[in-house]
Amino acid sequence: MSGVVDCTSEESRAAGVKQAAEVVRDGGLVVLPTDTVYGIGADAFDADAVAALLEAKGRGRDMPPPVLVPNPRTVDGLATRVPDYARSLIEAFWPGPLTLVLHAQPSLMWDLGETNGTVAVRMPREDTALALLDEVGPMAVTSANRTGQPAATTVTEAAVQLGSSVEVYLDGGTAAGGEASTILDCTGDVPSVLRAGALPPEALQEVLGEVRLDGAPEGHGDATDTPSSDEPDRESSGD
Repeated sequence: MSGVVDCTSEESRAAGVKQAAEVVRDGGLVVLPTDTVYGIGADAFDADAVAALLEAKGRGRDMPPPVLVPNPRTVDGLATRVPDYARSLIEAFWPGPLTLVLHAQPSLMWDLGETNGTVAVRMPREDTALALLDEVGPMAVTSANRTGQPAATTVTEAAVQLGSSVEVYLDGGTAAGGEASTILDCTGDVPSVLRAGALPPEALQEVLGEVRLDGAPEGHGDATDTPSSDEPDRESSGD
């Protein structure tokens, strides 16, 4: 597994993040740990890199990747008409397993696929991921597996599926796994649960107060390969 970099110590993490950042800036793909599963990521503003990510994943443009961000401030550069209730949720649950679907800034020069004018964003709670995001900015990230296969919880599992399509694998140990992020559609007057996940409706409603929360649809769907741009996979969710 060439290109695997140990990131389990602070010193090795710094070296790994530096190497991965160079790859991302050059339009390459990297695998990184998140607080759910491992993700495969690319510069969100490099259309060729995003296309390569989708090809490596075995996924079409009809399933665009979510975007991971380094801090809440980044949201206003990526999204517009962000409702007050969404900001309250961000303050309460980021970094963490909450993905918000928002109206994308129309002026952005990027191509994530067929997004219908939206972007799914999340700030993960994972040191290596956040360090890389701090270096390169927003990244398009989807779970580090071929479509239809189990999500990877180790770099070995990711490398078996993705191989040489990825230049650098950041090894942060075994990912926490567990439940996928909760996904909320925040493009309307009230938030709507697109996928039930790690954050239960009760926790969300405590923050929302008088704002009504539309219930989750029946079933949780596939946590690693969901069918629409509004339902990113689990690690950014994600994944």
